[in-house]
Amino acid sequence: MCGICGVAFVNTSSDAEARVHAMAAAMRHRGPDGEGFLVNDPRAPGLALAMRRLSIIDLAGGNQPIWNEARDIAVVFNGELYNYRELRERLNRCGHRFATESDTEILVHAWEEWGEECLAELRGMFAFAIVDFRKHFNAGPVLFLARDPLGIKPLYYTQAEKGFAFASEVRALMASEILVRTISQDALTSYLLFGSVSEPVTMFEGVFSVPPGHRILLYIPDRRRIPRAHPYWDPRRSPAAKDPRAPRNFAAAAKALLPMLEDSVRAHLIADVPVGLFLSSGLDSGAIAALAGREHAGIQSFTLAFPGTSYDESQLTRVVAQRCGTKHTELALQGEEIPARLDEALAALDQPTMDGINTYFVSWAARQVGLKVALSGLGGDELFAGYSTFADTPRLAWVGGAAKLVPAGIRGVSAGMLRAMLGSERSPDAVRKAAAVWSEPGRLPHLYFFARSLFPPGQIEKLIEPRFRPSSVAADGYSLEPTWLGWLQRAADQTQNMGPVSAVSWLETRTYMASTLLRDTDSVSMARSLEVRVPLLDTPLVEFVTALPEAARRRDGVQKALLVDALGSLLPSEITTQKKRTFTLPWEQWLRGPLQPRLEQSLADIAAPLAPFLKPEGVRTVWENFLAGQTSWSRPWAIFALNEWARKEAAASLH
Repeated sequence: MCGICGVAFVNTSSDAEARVHAMAAAMRHRGPDGEGFLVNDPRAPGLALAMRRLSIIDLAGGNQPIWNEARDIAVVFNGELYNYRELRERLNRCGHRFATESDTEILVHAWEEWGEECLAELRGMFAFAIVDFRKHFNAGPVLFLARDPLGIKPLYYTQAEKGFAFASEVRALMASEILVRTISQDALTSYLLFGSVSEPVTMFEGVFSVPPGHRILLYIPDRRRIPRAHPYWDPRRSPAAKDPRAPRNFAAAAKALLPMLEDSVRAHLIADVPVGLFLSSGLDSGAIAALAGREHAGIQSFTLAFPGTSYDESQLTRVVAQRCGTKHTELALQGEEIPARLDEALAALDQPTMDGINTYFVSWAARQVGLKVALSGLGGDELFAGYSTFADTPRLAWVGGAAKLVPAGIRGVSAGMLRAMLGSERSPDAVRKAAAVWSEPGRLPHLYFFARSLFPPGQIEKLIEPRFRPSSVAADGYSLEPTWLGWLQRAADQTQNMGPVSAVSWLETRTYMASTLLRDTDSVSMARSLEVRVPLLDTPLVEFVTALPEAARRRDGVQKALLVDALGSLLPSEITTQKKRTFTLPWEQWLRGPLQPRLEQSLADIAAPLAPFLKPEGVRTVWENFLAGQTSWSRPWAIFALNEWARKEAAASLH
C-alpha cells in the first residue's frame, strides 16, 4: 500500500524529476515508511515515476519501483494483490524468476507474460503504473495505468501543455504544477447533486480519475495522443455470469455464498503486519468480524461511541465483539470535542465530500494502537440491498411513470399540489425529490439518481447555475471528454436488462460507492497512514452476487436476507433481525449545538474559489431551512465541507 505518481512528456528529465519529488512529498502520509523513484532514464526522456511506501507485505524487500530480470519493465503500485502467491507459482512455471517476496513484483512478470490481459488475472485492490522500455512496441516505450474493477484504490491523471501526470491523490497531482488550478463548474454541479464529486471528474478542470475497471495506455514518444480510459471489466461477462451451474434460487445462493465470504476474509487477512477491523452494530461489519474471528483469535476491533445520543451503537457492538472474540476498543466522541478536531478531519479530505469524517476518527483510533491495516464492511449495503434507495427508487419510478403521461405545463402547475399531498407522510427532502421527478423525470439518466440526490434538479438551481454536460464520444464508443453525466448515463444504460434489485445494486456500486464511500475511505484512512481493506468487494464475490437472478438475491420482509441466511448462526439475533441503522455521527445535534457557530460563520463567508459560482442567498436559505427543521443536516454540512475545502485550496494557491 502506498501512493504513486509520475509524469511524462515534460521538457527535460531534470524537470520531470523535480515534479515527481514534489508530488511524492505531497502524499508522504500515504507512505511514511519509504520512497522510491525512477528518474533520468535515457530510454524515455521526460518520464519519471515515484512512490511513497506503507510497508504491509515483504517489509524488507518490497521497495519500489520493482523491475523485471532484464530491467526493461518497471512498476509502481498502490494496493494489495490477494492472489499473488498463486500467480507467483504460475509465473514461476512459465520461467519467470523473482527477486522479492512482495505482491508488487507479480505485476512486472504478469505484464511480461500476458500484456494488458494480465488484468483479468488480478484479484485485489490496486492502482498501478507500468513503464515498458522494450522495443517490440512499434512506437517505443509505453506507460500503462490501471485501476481495480470496483475503484477501491484511486488514480487521477491530467494532460496539459506542460505534459502528462498521474497520482494517487488530486492534491499530489496539483503539486506537479502541470496545470493551473481552476475550479470545475461541472464538478460543482455533481457535488451539490450528490454530496461528492462524481466519477470521472474532479473539482479541478482537466483533472480526471481513471474510472473503476479502466486502463490507459500511453505511447511515450507521441504526446499528441489524448489519454483515453478503456474499460476492461464487466461483471455481466465474468466467469460467474457464464457458469451454467450458478445458483438459480435463494437457498442455493445462500449456501454458495458462505464459502466465498470465508475465502474473501481469509485472503484479506494476508499481511506481514497485524490486521484489525472496523466494527459497528451493523450486519456487514459483524459478518467480517465473525469470519475473521474464526481465522485469527483476538483480532483488534474498533468502533466510535457517542455517549448520551441515539446514535450510540456501543452496547450492541460489544455484543458482536464478545460473540466474535475480538479485542475491542471504543473511541468515545463527545460533541464538545468536535470543534477542536474538525479542522484535522477536514484536512484529510483530498476532495470535498459530505461523508468520510466518521471513518477518519475510527482510522485515527486504529493508528493509535499501531495498526497499519483494518478490514471494513463497506460494500454490503450495495450488494445485499441494504439502502433505502432499493425501496425509494421503485416509488419514484411510479411518480416518473405518471409524470410522463401529463404535459410538462400541467406538471409545473401541479408540482405544488404534489408537495402538499406528500408533505404529511414524507420528510421535506423526500418530498423535494418526488417533486423533482414529477417536474422533470428525464433530467437524470435513471430515477435512482433522484433517490440518491442531495439537492435534486429544481433545487440545485437555487445554489448555482448547474451544468449538465454529456460526454463527447468517439466513433469507437470511448469518451474523449469525460463528464460525470456521461458516467451516470453509461451506468444507467448497463441496467437495461436487469431486475429492480440488480439495477439499483449496480448503480450504487458504480456511483455512490465509487465516488463517495470508497474515495472517502481511502482519503481519510491514508491520511492516518492506515490501509483499509474491503472483503465484501472481493471481485469474485461481487461477480457471483451480480450474476444471481432477482429471485436469488432477496426475500421479502428480511433485510439483506441473502447475507443473513449465508451467515446462519454466526451472529447473534440482535444483529441479524435489527432494523437498518446508518453508521453516522450525531450531526443533527452537533450542528444545532457545538458546531452551530462554526457553520454560521463559514456559510456567511463564501470562499474565494466558490464565489463566482455559489449564490449566497441560496446558501443562507439552506441553513435557515435546517434551523427550522425543513431539511436534514446533510445539506448545510455538505456546503460547509465544500466551502472549507475551497478555503484551504485558496490558501494553497497563494504559495
